[in-house]
Order: sequence, then structure tokens, then C-alpha cells
Amino acid sequence: MLECVINISEGGDPDKLAALVAALGDDLLDLHSDADHNRSVFTLAGTDPARVLAREALNMFNISTHAGVHPRVGIVDVVPFVALEPSTFEDALRARDEFAHFAADELGVPCFLYGPERTLPYIRKHAFVDLLPDFGPKTPHPTAGAMCVGARPILIAYNIWLKDSTLEKAKQISALLRSDSVRTLGLQVGSSAQVSMNLIDYAVTGPLQVYDIVAQHAQIDRAELVGLVPARALAGIPRSRWNELDLSAEKTIESTMAARNRKLSN
Repeated sequence: MLECVINISEGGDPDKLAALVAALGDDLLDLHSDADHNRSVFTLAGTDPARVLAREALNMFNISTHAGVHPRVGIVDVVPFVALEPSTFEDALRARDEFAHFAADELGVPCFLYGPERTLPYIRKHAFVDLLPDFGPKTPHPTAGAMCVGARPILIAYNIWLKDSTLEKAKQISALLRSDSVRTLGLQVGSSAQVSMNLIDYAVTGPLQVYDIVAQHAQIDRAELVGLVPARALAGIPRSRWNELDLSAEKTIESTMAARNRKLSN
């Protein structure tokens, strides 16, 4: 089984997001939206729903009118395929390449690949500057922009909101946390400062570690899990800390996938 965690550059139109949810049905495992980021993260089961979501989103939204604090290159901004057991990373790479062909050939959207070739941050820095798309047109689509299509291991997307703090402080903490296992951004989200993270090697640095490091440097308003978390990431975290860290067994990939499979078998 493959998981696809698509990031759409829209987070503030509940009616249109509801229409996307309806189009995906039971293949939608989780949805996290944020109006200030103007971004929604759809966690999908399998590969076909990714094509459904891409088509629908491109018909609804226009990147030229988009505003939000999160970096982006397009409406269907990031399309990572993730192998869940018993699938392999090679399966994820194959799905990535097939989706990029589809998006370029059928939707006319340029696609940048990430994974073994390059990282997502590299694409964000170099796209259309000194890096051309791997598939599709060499210039951005007028309403869709471009897509970053990847294959990656499981990661944890995680935000920590600071209390009575500043963007400068969030950026300082982000720089302190940044490492081979943690990617970070310090962002101004509405009236609050936020440390936004991808924990790309959560066995090395997980939610508990980053939370406690941030707490040493600033008061924390709240933590926020974006999407789902692998069950094994909870194993080393005391249950007494789960609520504080915005974690629970119900927010695991395994629990959500099992619930979907039960629905489909009834």
C-alpha cells in the first residue's frame, strides 16, 4: 500500500474543500487545513485518489491569486508518495514517475521530481531559476503553477505555536533545530509566531525532542500534528505527554488505515 500526502495551496474556502473531500470518499485518511498558511494537507490511501484530487483542485483554484505564509510553487504544490508495508521505496518511485507523467501529459503542469535526485527544499530554491522541470512545460502553468512530485520515507509534519513571541524568535529557534533529521521554518501565522517542522528522521528527532527544545527557548502556546503519525513514533513517548504534544493512537497511520479498510469490507 502506498500513501500520498498531497499539499494543496488552499486552506480558507470550506465549501470548496468540502467538495474535494466528497470527491475522495473513503480514500481520504486525513485532512488538515490552515487559512493563514492557505494550505491543506490531504493524506490519501493509494495512487488513484491523487489524480482525482489533482484534477479537481486545478479546476477550482488559481495560483496567481493565492496568498499565504507557506512557500509554494503551485496549486497542487507537493505530491509525495510514501511506501507503507509491504510496499517498497521502489513502488513509491514508480508511482511518483507515473503521476508526474500524468500531470505533465494530461494536465499540462510542469513537474519537478524529488527523492534520490534532489530534496524538496532544493526545488523550492532553484525551480525555474537554474532548475527546469523534469516533465511537462518548461514554464509555469498560468493557473496551476508547477508541482513537486516525490518519493520519500514516512515523516512527521509538526508545528509549535509560540506564546507572546515574535517572528524573529521563531526564526532563531528554527535555525537552532535545523539538522539532517529536522527541516524547519519560522513563520508569522496571523498574530502568532510558529515553528513549522518536517521531522524527516523521527527516530532521531521526534515530536517530544523538538517540543522540549523549543520549550527551553520560548513559551509554547500549543503543538500541532499536521496529518498522521506512524504508530512506532509514539512508542518512545510517555502516554502522559501525548495530549500536550497533540498525539494520540487515533491519529496514527495504522489506526486510520484500519478504519478505512473496515469501512470498505462492510
